[in-house]
Amino acid sequence: MTETANTSTFEPAPTVSVVGPGDGETIVLGTTRMRVLEDGSRTGHRLAIAESVLAPHTQGPPQHRHGLHDEGFYILSGALRFTIGQREHDAVAGTFVLVPPGVPHTFANLGDEPAVMLSTFTPDLYLQYFRDLQKALTNDHALTPADNAEAMSRYATEPATEVATGPATAPATASAAASAADAS
Repeated sequence: MTETANTSTFEPAPTVSVVGPGDGETIVLGTTRMRVLEDGSRTGHRLAIAESVLAPHTQGPPQHRHGLHDEGFYILSGALRFTIGQREHDAVAGTFVLVPPGVPHTFANLGDEPAVMLSTFTPDLYLQYFRDLQKALTNDHALTPADNAEAMSRYATEPATEVATGPATAPATASAAASAADAS
């Protein structure tokens, strides 16, 4: 007996996501503007991606560590100073920084020009943290360190209080970035 293929079963093709230059959810956190390119809803929550623009002389978050997700940063323009534990790395356009779970980190734009970076969150867990912060800030609520730590804790993240709390104040340079890349 010969079996025939069942052609009545239809499996839809995966949905392709296209986010144009003016599209995507915008999250504003002080002088930083984040544009959500993928919130995880189309990747089974495996991946979220956001583009962030940090104004000149913008300090990033307090040094912290994630318990359940990797966080990647690809610098598109400008320069950022990353502090990983007690080590500093100057990252210029074309630099990629990947921070695995458990590693304390922060970043800042210490220069005179805006810095633009693409961030990845795998899985997508941490993206909701930024939405929560924006909501707290738009309600005219002054965000205290305790408020921030509580918000982080909802997303398996905690402040890294045993290490330096932020980047140094010298502006990032291309030669320093090359040295930092060589040291890594």
